[in-house]
Amino acid sequence: MMRALTPLVEPLSIDEAFLDLTGTKRLHHASPAETLARFAATVEREIGITVSVDLSHNKFLAKMESDMDKPRGFSIIGRAETASLLASLLVSKIWGVGKSLEGKLAADGITAIAQLQATDETDLAKYYGTIGLRLAYLSRGRDDRKVSPDNEAKNVSAETTFNTDIRDADELIRVLRRLSEKISFRLKKAGIAGRTVTLKLKTPDFHIHTRSRQLADPTQLADRIFRTGREVLLGETNGRRFRLLGIGVSDLCDAAFADPNDLVDEASTRAAKAEHAVDTLREKFGKDAVELGFVWGGKRS
Repeated sequence: MMRALTPLVEPLSIDEAFLDLTGTKRLHHASPAETLARFAATVEREIGITVSVDLSHNKFLAKMESDMDKPRGFSIIGRAETASLLASLLVSKIWGVGKSLEGKLAADGITAIAQLQATDETDLAKYYGTIGLRLAYLSRGRDDRKVSPDNEAKNVSAETTFNTDIRDADELIRVLRRLSEKISFRLKKAGIAGRTVTLKLKTPDFHIHTRSRQLADPTQLADRIFRTGREVLLGETNGRRFRLLGIGVSDLCDAAFADPNDLVDEASTRAAKAEHAVDTLREKFGKDAVELGFVWGGKRS
């Protein structure tokens, strides 16, 4: 139904998508706002579900609105009001700012988007690197990303089917570690990160179980993906056998927002630095140059 309005539809998830309605006024004999209002009413009437519409002049602003006006919401941010509206919000409203980055900004005295707007872009880039430059752009309502119907995959995942069903938790965890490293490699190579980790299990009778955990900040680190998946896996390994194990990362975003230094958990920050050091060695000497070990249940694997 969305594609009947415009060919430029970019799905974000099963129930969310970007639409670019630029130049469709003559086609639909209505403004984009009128077209979307009619669309929402049609969906509710014909399918029986409510729709929230968030209209603006770029993807960042439309996505930001989607978290502010539900259910059956209809909101519009015009160009003229962009700067003033953003100035009234907290930095946590910026898409991609998780708890860790929010904490780091707060430690530096920045809690409101208005403060980012008042800070020179060069200074933000100097203090926060690539993330700082992105914050400078978004705080001013600048986002030049296009709606892409052929956009990249919405998740990065890996799975394996066993020759023999496995019930041993230690063995499943070893497989999970390898899969987590494979996903991490793909994320790093693509320059992206994800906020949601999903574990997939298939039982011998072919029933599929999926369990998801949302992280405070996007990640591309194998260790963080693995530890999150392991926590979920241990809740499922109650003596049952499995024929398939998989893990994936979704809610993808630019790697600039990935894995900010944890101001509370210094061990986590050290682990991240160690992983990046291992990545450097593998890039130089090959992926088999370093083998990682981990401890679980008193056993070293």
